[in-house]
Amino acid sequence: MPRITVNDSVRIDLGRVALEGDLEMPANASGLVIFAHGSGSSRFSRRNRTVAQALRRHGFGTLLLDLLTREEEVEDEQTSEYRFDIPLLGKRVIGAADWTRERADLATLPLAFVGASTGAAAALIAAAARPGITHAVISRGGRPDLADEALERVQAPTLLIVGGADGPVIELNRYAMRRMHAPVSLEIVPGATHLFEEPGALDEVARLAAEWCGRHLGDMA
Repeated sequence: MPRITVNDSVRIDLGRVALEGDLEMPANASGLVIFAHGSGSSRFSRRNRTVAQALRRHGFGTLLLDLLTREEEVEDEQTSEYRFDIPLLGKRVIGAADWTRERADLATLPLAFVGASTGAAAALIAAAARPGITHAVISRGGRPDLADEALERVQAPTLLIVGGADGPVIELNRYAMRRMHAPVSLEIVPGATHLFEEPGALDEVARLAAEWCGRHLGDMA
């Protein structure tokens, strides 16, 4: 059945909490990419929205999530209690993935996860927990090392994108690569710092992400 264009604010009920998200689906999307933002960020992150827009131009749907409730965000601003609770964030990304299987218009789409900063670890935990529906993972300036033992259980092809001027994070990504058994590639964007704020840096991230999704999701729907 042909899929139609969708642009919707969604509420994902996970039992004790409900997550807010923005779902955008181009017509006849060939996959769905779930975004897990980093510490101190939200679904309104300009960087994630730039990458998401590029993916939609290439025919992939996107789901940008708030991994914390509004109450948790307020508390986290004061205490930083939740932003480094990687198991909690991972469970919520898993819950979002399971939610997509319950919607008739999304249930058969192959999934990819994009994670930034600590969200990369949450994305990898979700990929490890749902190998049957996860076809790709992308980390942008991420901390995949924080996924810990989940790294060894990830099966999906994984792309790690790091800025060339982000030396400590490059080494943490290389450490994560050595622990992974899945196909994994490290792309270093020359001259870019952690947030890819340099001219053209984020465009390169978007290009790499779209190419990775095209390679691993494009012909699977």
